[in-house]
Amino acid sequence: MKVVLCIGDFCIPSKCPAVDVQDDKVIIGEKDNICTLTPEQFNILKEKIKNNEI
Repeated sequence: MKVVLCIGDFCIPSKCPAVDVQDDKVIIGEKDNICTLTPEQFNILKEKIKNNEI
């Protein structure tokens, strides 16, 4: 599943950050600025966000 995170009413998907959840990794970012996480790392990130730690 890939979700593009646009701000406002105008979106250029290639320039907006995205979260791309795959079976073996999660890719977060845009074009040349990305971070690749394992599913386990992504779950830790989600929990920290849900718990208002970040």
